[in-house]
Amino acid sequence: MRHLIQLAQWDNALACMALAGMALIPMIEMLLRPLHGKGIDNASVLVQHLGLMVAMMGAVAAERNGHLSSLGLGTLRADLQANLRSWGHAGAAMLSGMLCVASWNLVSSEMATGQTLSYGLPLWWVQSFLPFGFGLLAFKLAWRSLQAPVWRLFAALVYPVAGAVFALHMNLESLPLSLGALVLLALLFMGAPIFAVLGGLGLLLLGHEGLPLASMALSHYQITVNPSLPALPLFTLAGLVLAKTKASERLSQVFVAVMGDGPLGTVLAVALLCSCFTALTGGSGVTILALGGLLLPLLKASGYPEQRGMGLVTSASALGVLLAPSVPLIMFAIIAKVPINTMFLAGLIPAVVMVFCLVIFGGYLPASRSAHPASAPEAANRERGHLASTVWQAKWELLAPVVAIGSLVSGVTTPTESAALTAVYAVVTQALAHRELNWGRLSECLSQTVQLIGGVMLIMGMALGLTNYLIDAGVPDVATDWVQSITQNKYVFLLALNVFLFFAGSLMEIYAAIVVLVPLLLPLAVSYGIDPVHFGIIFLANLEMGFLCPPAGMNIYFASAVFRKPLREVVASVWPAVVAIFLGTLLLSWLPVLVMGLPELMGSL
Repeated sequence: MRHLIQLAQWDNALACMALAGMALIPMIEMLLRPLHGKGIDNASVLVQHLGLMVAMMGAVAAERNGHLSSLGLGTLRADLQANLRSWGHAGAAMLSGMLCVASWNLVSSEMATGQTLSYGLPLWWVQSFLPFGFGLLAFKLAWRSLQAPVWRLFAALVYPVAGAVFALHMNLESLPLSLGALVLLALLFMGAPIFAVLGGLGLLLLGHEGLPLASMALSHYQITVNPSLPALPLFTLAGLVLAKTKASERLSQVFVAVMGDGPLGTVLAVALLCSCFTALTGGSGVTILALGGLLLPLLKASGYPEQRGMGLVTSASALGVLLAPSVPLIMFAIIAKVPINTMFLAGLIPAVVMVFCLVIFGGYLPASRSAHPASAPEAANRERGHLASTVWQAKWELLAPVVAIGSLVSGVTTPTESAALTAVYAVVTQALAHRELNWGRLSECLSQTVQLIGGVMLIMGMALGLTNYLIDAGVPDVATDWVQSITQNKYVFLLALNVFLFFAGSLMEIYAAIVVLVPLLLPLAVSYGIDPVHFGIIFLANLEMGFLCPPAGMNIYFASAVFRKPLREVVASVWPAVVAIFLGTLLLSWLPVLVMGLPELMGSL
């Protein structure tokens, strides 16, 4: 019943229906093309704009459930937290009101063009979800800023209108940049959502230069309707479906059966399983939630120490970023404008390298290595029978990566079609083959997907607007000249790049880091002769460490909650992994053949 109530909430329901359409339209298109020679008119563009609806309505639903990313205030007293968060939400409401005006300026400029999506549907009708969504966010954030019902209504009316008036009539060219930046920084530390602070900074810089504020809304619109972007929510939906059923248990049995049930085999099975599951689910936090309670007892039962086991599960869950169909991997390909299938191939060998660096350099190899006697044919036959049985039980889950990656790399499907096929495959197999996915669980998966993607897309859209301004201002060129004046040595630059990205990953949310830093650093890397695909693997490998480092390392917070351990114990358990992953990134940086060898062999470059 709780799940039905979730879908009854109209913003959530609208986003979920749009997501369902994103999955079904490509499937219908693939069926109609061979039968009738044509499919749905302008199907790809229609799916992209359904992605806009998912992003905006999903963000509204995420706000209602408190899932918009912000800096935590957990170390402060409860009353001080409440006061600071009140001001933070008030400021965010005003900034959202400004973004609403900027978005409406974009929509009004498109009305006169008369463009249609398909079947006569005016383009501006769908674009109007931009100001509508930002207006709802402004109202909800303002409502959340106060507790008393009467004052809540007053705030919900005043703060968004004040932001809109400020955007319409305030001369931002006269506003000192330093003052505006300090106000935004203060709002960030008061708990304002990250998207609002990034959006406010972009509006401040645009307004100070006398540029139209609609440029910020245009950047958000461009990234939400990017041709490859529908792959993100669809792959995320597929992963969450697998996480909500018993697929994790079946996969863990397969990995343990393959590697053996002794300490060494269990450690390798846990490391590989966590990495693969993160690639499928799109989030390392989801892996800890889905597998943490299953794998830590498994490690302890094999005689592995609890703290080291906790560190292994927490750190290994970060390594799936390099494996297809990882969402950050797709996101980098979109921002860097490199083929997604090339990134998929380029990440395979580095992912294996990083797992073994974690296990070996991180000191996670067990002291005792039990093995089954080679001279016991009955035991060997029993093992083979057990392996065959576990593989058969998990056959549908094991085929999911084949469906996702094989259909794309072979060229049979586009990235969107591959993601839609994977999502439908996950739903059908878990609902019909295993009968573990009912309507309640499916609605929960849809709801969680749209809220996750909505929150992420807000950050990405605002970050892209800020990045576009920095590119227009020539910041990448200035950075390239400055760095090259310090050193011409490629390997010294790679070392400095790795150190910088390590700290950036610990301070920035991964999607914001991709959108903001990749356009700034990629030209610099290319100037040193580094291939964009090679740079992408280096970039993502470094950000894997960010999952394990405070303050932005979400894995340690998830692990603390799942394992019910103090945060300091979790941090102490993962520091060897951070060292190991950093050594792995240096290896990938200085040996480009590990990254580029497979794509070149497959002829994808």
